[in-house]
Amino acid sequence: MPAMTPAELMVFLQKEFPQAAGAGMLIEGLDSKTIKLRLPTREEHLRPGGTVSGPTLMWFADCGFYLLILGQLGPVALAVTTNLNINFMRKPVMGDLIGEGRLLKLGKTLAVGDFTIWNDGQPDPVAHVTMTYSIPPKR
Repeated sequence: MPAMTPAELMVFLQKEFPQAAGAGMLIEGLDSKTIKLRLPTREEHLRPGGTVSGPTLMWFADCGFYLLILGQLGPVALAVTTNLNINFMRKPVMGDLIGEGRLLKLGKTLAVGDFTIWNDGQPDPVAHVTMTYSIPPKR
């Protein structure tokens, strides 16, 4: 059973990271190992040629995995990314992006997982991300 519900995660995001909460991201599913999110992209997410920018995809994956970790641990604002590797596989176009994060390991000090991003309705992913988060010690 997750420590935080999707609604609680969004309240936390609004309080601690209002700039991220205003992006319009929605949590569509959360369980003990996975999260599913939707991000409606807008003109400001595009680079020349109509491609959703790499920084937008990296932010989506990073923020989504952060929410997955918080969903398991509770509100640990100081958990931080220590590694993020992204493979861009196809041209992402403006529209809704779907992201699915998977927690592969949740230890006392590190969380490891991956995150896959698709354009909504398309069968093939546009990006795949692996990442590691450092979890601060409990006080």
